[in-house]
Amino acid sequence: MDNTKNKGKEKVKMKTKCRCGFLCSNAVHRSASIPALGFTAPAGHGGLVLSERASVSLGSEVGACACRDRNCGSAAPPGCSDLRGELQALAPGEEEGQGLVANLRRKRYLSIPSSLGLAMDAPIKHLILGAQSHNIIYMINLNPLAYPGIAVACETLKLAKPLLGNNSEMRMALPVNMKSIKGELEIINAFLKEISMNGCNSEVIETWTRQVRRLAYDMEDIVDQFMHVVGEYQQKGSWACVRNVFKKRQYLFSLDEIAAKADMIKKELMELSNRMGRWTELIPGVSYNPATNYDSDILCQFGHDHSINDNELVGIDLNREILIKSLHLQDTSLRVIAIWGMGGLGKSTLVNNVYKNETIASKFSCHAWVSVSQSNKMIDIWRNMLKEIYGNDNRTFDAGSMNNAELRVELMKILDKKRYLIILDDVWTAETLFKIREVLVDNGLGSRVIITTRIEEVASVAEDGCKIKVEPLNDHDAWLLFCMKAFPKTKNHICPPELHQCGKDIVEKCDGLPLAIVAIGSLLSLKTRNIKEWRLFYYQLISEIHNNENLNRVEKILNLSYKYLPNYLKNCFLYCAMFPEDYLIHRKRLVRMWIADGFIEQKGGCSLEDVAEVYLTELVQRSMLQVVARNSFDRIQCLRMHDLVRELAIFQSEKENFCTIYDDTHGVVQVGSDPRRMSVLQCNNDIQSSIDPSRLRTFIAFETCITSWSWYSFIPSESKYLAVLDLSGLPIETIPNSVGLLFNLRLLCLNDTNLKELPNSITKLHNLQTLSLERTQVLNFPQGFSKLKKLRHLLGWKLLDATYRSLNNWDSMEPFEGFWNLKELQSLNEIRATKVFVEKLGNLSQLRALSITRIRSSHCSQLCNSLSKMHQLTRLHIRAINKDELLFLENLTLQNPLEKLDLVGRLSEGTLESPFFTAHGSQLLQIEIAWCQFIGSPVAQLSKLSNLTELRLTRVHTCQQLNFHGKLFQKLKKVVLWDLPQVNQICIHEGALVSLECLHIDSLKKLWDVPIGIGFLSSVKEAYFTRMHSEFVRNLQTGKLNHIPKVYWSTEGK
Repeated sequence: MDNTKNKGKEKVKMKTKCRCGFLCSNAVHRSASIPALGFTAPAGHGGLVLSERASVSLGSEVGACACRDRNCGSAAPPGCSDLRGELQALAPGEEEGQGLVANLRRKRYLSIPSSLGLAMDAPIKHLILGAQSHNIIYMINLNPLAYPGIAVACETLKLAKPLLGNNSEMRMALPVNMKSIKGELEIINAFLKEISMNGCNSEVIETWTRQVRRLAYDMEDIVDQFMHVVGEYQQKGSWACVRNVFKKRQYLFSLDEIAAKADMIKKELMELSNRMGRWTELIPGVSYNPATNYDSDILCQFGHDHSINDNELVGIDLNREILIKSLHLQDTSLRVIAIWGMGGLGKSTLVNNVYKNETIASKFSCHAWVSVSQSNKMIDIWRNMLKEIYGNDNRTFDAGSMNNAELRVELMKILDKKRYLIILDDVWTAETLFKIREVLVDNGLGSRVIITTRIEEVASVAEDGCKIKVEPLNDHDAWLLFCMKAFPKTKNHICPPELHQCGKDIVEKCDGLPLAIVAIGSLLSLKTRNIKEWRLFYYQLISEIHNNENLNRVEKILNLSYKYLPNYLKNCFLYCAMFPEDYLIHRKRLVRMWIADGFIEQKGGCSLEDVAEVYLTELVQRSMLQVVARNSFDRIQCLRMHDLVRELAIFQSEKENFCTIYDDTHGVVQVGSDPRRMSVLQCNNDIQSSIDPSRLRTFIAFETCITSWSWYSFIPSESKYLAVLDLSGLPIETIPNSVGLLFNLRLLCLNDTNLKELPNSITKLHNLQTLSLERTQVLNFPQGFSKLKKLRHLLGWKLLDATYRSLNNWDSMEPFEGFWNLKELQSLNEIRATKVFVEKLGNLSQLRALSITRIRSSHCSQLCNSLSKMHQLTRLHIRAINKDELLFLENLTLQNPLEKLDLVGRLSEGTLESPFFTAHGSQLLQIEIAWCQFIGSPVAQLSKLSNLTELRLTRVHTCQQLNFHGKLFQKLKKVVLWDLPQVNQICIHEGALVSLECLHIDSLKKLWDVPIGIGFLSSVKEAYFTRMHSEFVRNLQTGKLNHIPKVYWSTEGK
């Protein structure tokens, strides 16, 4: 071979090829050589592609054509063999660089075995061989718990070795070093996994584990950096571009840096491995607790919610009776009632049970539940109280823009003329209580304030007859509660005789603490009912209680629940501690953060979001998270973490160097030298000098915790490995151009900021999955934004009308050139319609949620055509450009049923008889019809939507009477009727709306009387009548709504 003419032209012979030119036998395809990389790829195929986050299981055979082109076919023709038998690499003189395909053939697989996985939050890298143009995929299948990036880096560096030059000895040694590190980590990782699952009683081992984990984090950074260097030009689809990467000075410098780190890590790993052997041999007390097994069948049954339901409450009857009597005292002056006791006794559960009682709630015209906690500022407490009082009518004011003085005035004004019931949950100081009392007007109407606290001094603020100390459960009640949680599906929750004594022993160790009993019972409900298993668990419980001197009894028991979490849930659980105490965590936000941080594994055909929601449900069922609210179709909407559970999560996070939570409300905070994740709850000092941002993977700052942009402007330039950046609610007007350096960024959330535009460098964030710009000023995107092909969620809109009284309450994002290339988009909210956008919309076939605004009549035909191509869509919002534009949607056809549909604008005749409503209307769960006109009653026309759980009619011109006849809307839980100008009477017949829980009527100015038949609505828990005629309010006060626990009303302008 002429090395001068053929330098870099060595080829791989393919014995069989498919019609796309790869690995099958029936087609002849012209081949093109790949210069200097040791093997041949078919013509037009892009060659080496470096991609993020593989999560396929290890060990699949390659025997079929992997081309994704539907015209190629997915099955291999007869005679087609696998990769190992059909490829021969010819690379004379390059023994180590024979080529990646040859190495795959020789080694069979390159990744770490499934059994030796490291349970950590490592981003997963995988290598794809094949055609970019055809999307041909040949993966090194990887266990997501392993560290596959090392193998990929090692093999890729071998291929690139001729390009590296000889001017760096460590650079040349990088493939060998990476491979050596991988081998060491295989053993260490397996050991770490065992410790994580089974525990260890040695502080030496725990210290060693922390050191290894830190090195694993270093490796994670190295792999990400290397993948970025090699993969930067992957979009250009050329092997020559990869070659060019290695010729550029800055990339060789980066490789030198990586090589130096790899060399250092290799030495440290070897030393750590030797150190473990030396010290564990010297300590006779080192032991590991044997693992116990879960029943695999039980693990698959997630139908039981392990939080405490009202019918499972035990041991509270006496305290509940005392509390109810305190509320019913004839004294008309304001009374403060204190419920106090140690954490985990169920104080909040007791108060919530009384607070939700319909009979009691109906005695008060104003209600609010406010979580106080240690970190809340007074302005936040008052703001939350005002929002609670207004309930669903928050649109009449903007509490977020009010200052202290305005909030005080508004609260005192509201409370002055109402008999109110205010719950102040988790009060920590008497001083805080005294400040809150400044707005609690003693109006002589018999108002009541209930506080829960762990502190006796705080409870002493209440009068002697109004203090209730909560004690642990007695043995009988503790056993009842345990059996309810441990045997949820057994009739009468009877414990099997063979487990009775062991169960009693376990309950005894819980000291009557309900939170501990619920956690342990929930955990045991997932285990096999085997005396040996239960006895092993009991011994582990004893060991846990005697260890961890820094934890109290209930925290020790919760710690055991944490140890028994599956590895895939542990990081997800610890992540929730980054939110403030008593913070309402919204499901979608949390799920997207988990995905961005690499905690979610692909499972079968489920999306990452679907898998994450399963994880979330499992944490709820294990009593590690508490559901605060569900939507009308019973999906979790927001959650919170019990304060004791959060304290445990913080303890574990610090122990495992998982995250740092910064809150200097009570003084200076000591921050670890290299926090992996950081959550800033309150910052009154300059923390820039106290942390090293270079190792950060996640940074979250909450609302007004930071007062200036100056100190955190350093994050983009120094935190190059950052994957999650959430600055929602901060007073940000610009983002520095250096944000483009965050090559690893997957989630960027800037909601509720003053941001006006995005820097051009945003187009460099090729790994970005979620960009959230809700309630900002950003409506346009830089040129080249469509290059962000991994985007899954693009969310953004600008609020124009805080009263929501116009059709276009908000402005939406302007479509950008090439948006149709974002093939992975799942959520797109809110986007303006244009002719081109509507035509190309069908390309976004993975969309699940779409909100499209400014639609013209001329768009409708093409819009219906594009929507018909979407097979994943579940939520759809369609909004006309103005109130006079007609929406022609009578031909609307969708492949799948929708969960939620919003139609805003004048609807053409026949819309509700369209193919969509005919085929899928009965499966629709939530619908809003707004700014349109009905001929006849909309209730009658929508009655065929038999599975509706939520119905909203907004600014609809309709008949004068709305009649809800018997048997209509049997599953409806929420009804909102807003600004229906013709309606002067609402009639509810017996048997209709039997499941209704919330009724909201707003601005029905011709409605002067209470809906006829409202007494039939026995299931309603709350009713809102806002901006109503004064005559309606007078009729409202005649006692017709005494059966509804929570009722709020207001007249126009008040």
